[in-house]
Order: sequence, then C-alpha cells, then structure tokens
Amino acid sequence: MSRIALYPGSFDPVTNGHLDVVRHAVALCDRLVVAIGIQPSKKPLYSTEERLAMVRSVFAPVAQAAGCGFDCMTYDNLTVTAAQQIGATIMIRGLRDGTDLDYEMQIAGMNETMAPEVHTVFVPASARVRPITATLVRQIAAMGGDVSAFVPAEVASSLKTKFAAG
Repeated sequence: MSRIALYPGSFDPVTNGHLDVVRHAVALCDRLVVAIGIQPSKKPLYSTEERLAMVRSVFAPVAQAAGCGFDCMTYDNLTVTAAQQIGATIMIRGLRDGTDLDYEMQIAGMNETMAPEVHTVFVPASARVRPITATLVRQIAAMGGDVSAFVPAEVASSLKTKFAAG
C-alpha cells in the first residue's frame, strides 16, 4: 500500500520554511502532494498558476532526489476532504512554535473526527527557518528588502521582479 501525504498551504510565496518541511516529508511517504488552498476571500500576491509553477520548480527536485513521487494541486474545499479525494492517509503540517502547535492541534482533532483514516504528522521547523513566514517575506520584499536568506533563489528573483513591476 502506497503512503500518500498531503501538504496543504497557500505557498504565497514558497519559503525556505516550506522547503524544510518538504525535505522531511519526502522521507515519510511514497508520494507527496502539495496542495494549494484557494480562498476567494484572500488576494494572494501570486496567481494560482504562478504558485503551482513555483511549487513544482522548488519541491519536485527534492522529492525526486529522495525517490518520492510528487504532484501538486489546488483545492477550494476542506483540506481533509482534499486529502480524502486523493487517497492520502497522512496530512503534513509544519510547526514553528507553540502558537502553531495549539492551532494545529485543534485542526488535527477536528480532522480526525471527520476523517479518522487521515493522520496528521507534525514536522517541527529546523532552527534556521523557524522565524520565516510568507507574510513577513512579502512585507520585506515589498519594501525593497533582501529576502534571499528566507526563500529559494528563484523565489527571491521572482519577488524582486514582481515588486519592481508594481
């Protein structure tokens, strides 16, 4: 039986924190599906297509090097429903700190009630990426700051271009 894991998020943009989680996740499953949540009430910096391309470009080589299958998708329903639809039995969630843990434990408990076959696996962030959030990366980039320590090189270049054009 193949172990399929779903790693959900907005990935707006992909950060080194996300990359850290993926590096750990590919060791836990046979196939990793990164799922970009689409919420009409939110206005992301990157379009859905741009985020899918970014996710593929950054994460697929990591999965391939680990011998793990990889795919990405979008979803606009409950995350646990998206996991069920692809046959995932593992839900990957990154944790930076105790605040993340408190929030994620509540979600994991509710997901377990709705889909007991989907097991949440928490991946603690490595110390070097713990402070990174996509929100802070966007804010720094928007104000002309250097985000190269927080995101993969191609994402840093993309952010520079995006904010130079705006």
